[in-house]
Amino acid sequence: MTGLAPRRPRVAVIEDIEMNRDLLEQLLEERAEVRCAADGAAGLELVFAWRPDLVLLDLSLPVLDGWAVARRIRATPQVAGTTIVALTAHAMAGDRQRALEAGCDEHLTKPVDEAALFALVARCCR
Repeated sequence: MTGLAPRRPRVAVIEDIEMNRDLLEQLLEERAEVRCAADGAAGLELVFAWRPDLVLLDLSLPVLDGWAVARRIRATPQVAGTTIVALTAHAMAGDRQRALEAGCDEHLTKPVDEAALFALVARCCR
């Protein structure tokens, strides 16, 4: 009896700093299928075309900021249920709430805590 292997979770990383993108991809590549985008507009295209299970979203992005990306994902029925995690250096009072109000499900600050990231991916991609 042969069965199909379960599909690996899909994680989209939308991050403008190449070193951060590379780090996240390396951390997650054994746990998930990972694709990256370097700006908000390219990130939206990736989400709409690929339909990831989880989006790791920097909030300070060129072209279209992360808050706008989150709002557009939530406003698009085909991807509105995608889990969005703000992964950002924005750690001031009110930043978490602002990210949640824009449509993010979670808010993690940089530098990323690997254990927290892995737990989040496992929880979000069941």
